[in-house]
Amino acid sequence: MKAMCWFGKEDIRVEDVADPEILNPRDAIIEVSLTSICGSDLHLYEGFVPTMERGDILGHEFMGEVVETGHQVDNLSVGDRVVVPFPIACGNCRYCQTDLHALCDNSNPNAWMAEKAFGYSPAGIYGYSHLFGGYAGGQAEYVRVPFADVGPMKVPDELSDEEVLFLSDVFPTGYQAAEVADFEPGATVAVWGCGPVGLFAIKSAYMLGAERVIAIDHVHDRLRRARTDCGAEVLHFEEESVLHSLDEMTGGRGPDVCIEAVGMEAHGAGMVDWYDRAKQTLRLETGRPHALRQAIMACSKGGTIVVPGVFGGVIDKLPMGAAFNKGLTFKMGQTNVHHYMSPLLEHIENDEIDPTFVITHRVPLIEGPAAYAMCQHKEDNCVKVVMTP
Repeated sequence: MKAMCWFGKEDIRVEDVADPEILNPRDAIIEVSLTSICGSDLHLYEGFVPTMERGDILGHEFMGEVVETGHQVDNLSVGDRVVVPFPIACGNCRYCQTDLHALCDNSNPNAWMAEKAFGYSPAGIYGYSHLFGGYAGGQAEYVRVPFADVGPMKVPDELSDEEVLFLSDVFPTGYQAAEVADFEPGATVAVWGCGPVGLFAIKSAYMLGAERVIAIDHVHDRLRRARTDCGAEVLHFEEESVLHSLDEMTGGRGPDVCIEAVGMEAHGAGMVDWYDRAKQTLRLETGRPHALRQAIMACSKGGTIVVPGVFGGVIDKLPMGAAFNKGLTFKMGQTNVHHYMSPLLEHIENDEIDPTFVITHRVPLIEGPAAYAMCQHKEDNCVKVVMTP
């Protein structure tokens, strides 16, 4: 089969690889009908996530048709059309039983690696390095789905692949970011980063009762989308002082909730940006927390910081004194996608949201390497690429 394979920093190739096989009675094989490039895939592309090996298959946002099942998978049948959540969850451990599927105790066979690198291991993740289990990803013609009796969700025929694909990751990720903030109706929410997760966080904040959402980015087209497609007020962080503007826009109080939807490759300005880039290049710091620093400084007293942006390892120079003295609450982590898939599917079926608004490019899988480069450099107003194997 054809698959998108990692060979090094900025070296992604479509290769012929062996078809996946059933390895466990709880496995299923999915013929992928649609997959996409996630912003966190770009951390692999740039070489910031360790333990990638040459030939590893990428991709954790995918859906398709069931073509084979293990004998213990009794909830799926050959021919079922399913979307697959990106965290791999056993369904039986304490965390899965309490809807914290992204913290599954049993799905990462390389948990010891993640514990050494990050201090703690989350669940296994498709196509996201050997730190997260070494599972082959879904940017391929076929993919093996472990614990298929727990993860994949059947989707209705009347909805297109594009309408349901993002239930695998970015829609639940943006929604969880807004929901766990637990804000009161009428709240003001600020969102750093207007990529797909940020855009879904904006939409979700309004769905959950926010009165105002303020979006921060430096890409003009993304800010335009945040304003026209999502109804946000916008700030360009290279053209104005974010902290000063947020202070003025909120009457000196600051946003009630600050969502950092950027993660380890945040852009900044001035000496602190050069400091972060130098330390990240030398692996003395694994992320650039510029947006997170701003969010802490901007947030109102007693407010909430939510971090759906991916971080790993260590970051430094966080203003913890400000966070402590403001009494801020922090919420963060991988998304418990399984918990959100069914209720968010209902929002789609009820025409309350059309997730396809984030799609800017549609390409065949064979053009994936060029699409990765376009995504990384934000060329051609790229926000979200979907690919057909």
